[in-house]
Amino acid sequence: MRIRIFQHAFFEGPAAIAEWAEERGHTLEYTRFYDNDPLPAAADVDMLVIMGGPMSVNETDKYPWLRNEIAFINDAVESGKPVLGVCLGSQLLAASLGAKVYPNTEKEIGWFPVAFKAPWAPDTLTVCHWHGDTFDLPEGAVLLAESPVTRNQAFQFGNNAVGLQFHMEMTPASLEGMIEACGHDLQESKWVQSVEVLRQGLHHTRAATAPLFRLLDSLEQNGVH
Repeated sequence: MRIRIFQHAFFEGPAAIAEWAEERGHTLEYTRFYDNDPLPAAADVDMLVIMGGPMSVNETDKYPWLRNEIAFINDAVESGKPVLGVCLGSQLLAASLGAKVYPNTEKEIGWFPVAFKAPWAPDTLTVCHWHGDTFDLPEGAVLLAESPVTRNQAFQFGNNAVGLQFHMEMTPASLEGMIEACGHDLQESKWVQSVEVLRQGLHHTRAATAPLFRLLDSLEQNGVH
């Protein structure tokens, strides 16, 4: 498969998703919006993975490419292509399906548990969060995960599109990249952890890899059921 990575910041790449693609023999191709890359031809995309970034979905004046990206995502979903959105990517996916994206009541940065209702994940899993915005559940979507501070943590639309507000793909290298680029976000509170606690939580990545790979396998094959 030709997997297109929509990347919005140099420090938020596919991380463990790239490891999955390499294991399965898939090809990764990138659209790096921060380098002003153009959108690909739809025919050149077999699967779409939309990564995170520090911008808001609503900052279309500052990042005018967001409008075209959202339209592309909607077309990919409607055409039945497998689509995965991560963090900002989940918000873009939600927006492409007509849902509202807005600031959450709290920033959520750190390793916190989410409760899943998904066949590819355990009932509870501690994952890495780094977000200040949230979204309404798109009409027709199914809620897959929630937490005390963020009601809509993950959702599925049809059998081919999944949004994850959190980072199951996190690796030590990707976490360090986010700390270096966005460390100013780490104003400690109940839902914002320190750099030290973030680094100490890296052991949680081992538990997240298997369910992430199961999700990607199901998207790749016949859709999520």
